Amino acid sequence: MRDLFFTGFLGLLIMYGLKRPFLFVLTYAYIDIIAPQRMSYYLLNSVPISLIVFVLAFLGYWIADDKRDSRFSARQAMMTLLLLYCAYTTFSLADFPAEASEKWDWVWKALVFAIFLPLTLRTKLRLEALALFLVLSVGTLIITGGIKTAAGGGGYGVLQLLVEDNSGLYEGSIISCVAITIIPLVLWLSKHGTVFPPDWRVKAFAYALIFACLLIPIGTQARTGLVCIAALAVLMLRFNRYRFVYAGLAVAAGIMAVPLLPQSYTDRMATIQDHRSDESASTRVAVWMWTLDYVKDRPLGGGFEAYRGNSLKVERVETNQTGARTSIEVEEYVDSSRAYHSSYFEMLGEQGFPGLILWLGIMGGGIVRMEMVRRRYAKQHKPGEEWVAPFALALQNGQIIYMVGSLFVGIAFQPFIYMLVAMQIGLDTYLDRRRKEAAFRPILQRSRKLAQPAE
Repeated sequence: MRDLFFTGFLGLLIMYGLKRPFLFVLTYAYIDIIAPQRMSYYLLNSVPISLIVFVLAFLGYWIADDKRDSRFSARQAMMTLLLLYCAYTTFSLADFPAEASEKWDWVWKALVFAIFLPLTLRTKLRLEALALFLVLSVGTLIITGGIKTAAGGGGYGVLQLLVEDNSGLYEGSIISCVAITIIPLVLWLSKHGTVFPPDWRVKAFAYALIFACLLIPIGTQARTGLVCIAALAVLMLRFNRYRFVYAGLAVAAGIMAVPLLPQSYTDRMATIQDHRSDESASTRVAVWMWTLDYVKDRPLGGGFEAYRGNSLKVERVETNQTGARTSIEVEEYVDSSRAYHSSYFEMLGEQGFPGLILWLGIMGGGIVRMEMVRRRYAKQHKPGEEWVAPFALALQNGQIIYMVGSLFVGIAFQPFIYMLVAMQIGLDTYLDRRRKEAAFRPILQRSRKLAQPAE
């Protein structure tokens, strides 16, 4: 039954895409996030559905879409350079060529689609449709996880989202980061959406989805999620008139929520204070130190999966309290082939300093450009442009939350964030075109008046 549902749903999207080719783009975004083929026992597993829709999206654009308004931005050029550099490190510098090729198989698709996507985002409706598809697709996983968490399920490495999988958005730390990242977009859609015009039902669903997003870090017990929630809280204070009241209420709500949280969750969050008291945290710090030493000899990086070559000596500190007596035990152990657990060190170790600089330019450029857009349109009050500044702010806040979360999880090539970057580029180029059109019209009108004969 599940196979039939997903096959029928994708079949409908593809069928409507024959009439509206942009739907192929949205369908690929859905497949890239949800990966319905993982939930299929036979039908979708037997065909390369992702590749088919990927090709349809490109063909639909090149054959049927209007390309007069398409523009290639500086950040698209930077993503192209990053793609070429990743190809170079994969096939020329990789310490582990076979493993690097496996990661390259999905990274190149994420980058190519992100480079292509802004070309299709020519209208406000398309920008909103993509934002809606991203929110609802991620929301499919979040609602499932939120319900299980509220029902008492969950745990570190235990919470299952639709399928028993621990890769991509189905991994606990990654979905915790992404769940908080989409909250600004959810709020924007609930206020400025036109596909589903804001009413009490839309707002009720939006607030319920936000609540589920906040439950995900509890259900996964991922420390990354707690850090992202803190980043979101700080960002929401930025334009809040009553920020001190809001901050006080947020702190009070957090304190009142502590007794309701599972003991396993509070114990795990307590390890943030001292990384040596937790094996996972102490190991990732050791990996970061190893990466810094590694790039001294390999400044161009070691290709994808270069972390497999690490060998670490790690200290774990355990504090035991017996009455008034406190004893501290220090245990040393050796570990190897441990992942980076940080996007910054992932880029540094795998793509070296050139890759890290390109990646920071792509991500940092988005934050800067969205701030410029927000400031420009926050001062204007033109009819029909009320949505622009809040949308730029939502995209900016989402990216900042992602950048904070990526300090502690390796998601440098996560396709979701590149779709967010593509939306930023699409918004920027769309607004630039609108400004040029508005500046051109008065000149055209003036020339027509001069051409009219005097009465």
